[in-house]
Amino acid sequence: MKISSIEYLLLDKQFPFVLVHTDENVTGIGECFVSQPAVIKTVVEEILTPAIIGKDPVQTESRFRDMANASESLEIGLTLNNTIGGAISIGMAGIDIALWDIKGKVLGLPIYDLLGGKVIEKVPLYASSITREMTPIVEAKRAAYFVEDGYLAYKLHSAVPGKIDDRKDHTIATVKEVRNAVGDNIDILVDVNGAYSVHHSIEIGKQLEDLGVFHFEEPRPHYDLEGLSKISDALTIPIASGEMIFSPYEYRDLIIRGKVDIIQPDIVKAPGFTGFLQIEKIANAFGIPITCHNTQQTISTVAHGHFVLASEQTPYKQEYNIEHCSIRDDRPILKEPLNISNGELKLTDKPGLGIELDLETVRELANI
Repeated sequence: MKISSIEYLLLDKQFPFVLVHTDENVTGIGECFVSQPAVIKTVVEEILTPAIIGKDPVQTESRFRDMANASESLEIGLTLNNTIGGAISIGMAGIDIALWDIKGKVLGLPIYDLLGGKVIEKVPLYASSITREMTPIVEAKRAAYFVEDGYLAYKLHSAVPGKIDDRKDHTIATVKEVRNAVGDNIDILVDVNGAYSVHHSIEIGKQLEDLGVFHFEEPRPHYDLEGLSKISDALTIPIASGEMIFSPYEYRDLIIRGKVDIIQPDIVKAPGFTGFLQIEKIANAFGIPITCHNTQQTISTVAHGHFVLASEQTPYKQEYNIEHCSIRDDRPILKEPLNISNGELKLTDKPGLGIELDLETVRELANI
């Protein structure tokens, strides 16, 4: 079997997908992170595709090395702050996910079996509220709604990225309202996307500890390792970070120098399943748990689900974006909706990712 062609499709002008076709009519599905779509398209079509076209898609590790060598991506700081490096990693992620989908289809196994087999039956999820404009009372009502729907954890994004120590920040007021609305048995997670100074992070973090918050995410940006270290030393609440980095080396530094308690790779950024397996080894070596960052509700959610089902390194609930999504809610691209009930995702036992695209809808959305 050989890779015959690779398609990059931008659905509804915002969602980047990759289809990897073979000469035996087996097609793999992948998704890229929703950032820099024009740059990612160039990376996929002009750098990554030539490196693997005509080669065996089932040899996922070899194809990963081919892509890395072609782009020299592992040599150039794979962060979203580095446009070229970030786009290369995102492009590799989409293709790698598609290659694992092909491998599963060829071998007749779901990806979680390729990763070693299930250690749990369902993926526990937390409801991730991305909207930042809500008042504390409105956020609390929203949290209560999702708890009634079966979710046992809720994450809020309260601070505004780029506005350091914003006077209008209402994180503590929001957490108090949410706690009153959902009770003491529901986990609350707080993500401020690096919007606090070190001293303010410590001040807020101590209040979050008193309110029983489960984790404090990105009090400082991932690259401020010294700042993260100071915050971690001053607080008992777990510090989570890592959604904005890609390479295993950066996760190593985040753990050793940043002293974070939880790392948060994203499979549509940190290149696919192959990249995730590298990061998982580092997390395992240092005894650090993984909570996947996941803000995309279709293929990304399924891919993360396969990893979580097969990993001993993911003991906590995993992120699920509860905001509106056009390709899930308005014009669904999946023939069958994801099986999410009572705050848990159940994957099928079908080969590969185990999902099927509505290709007519996909083609229409790609031509908008």
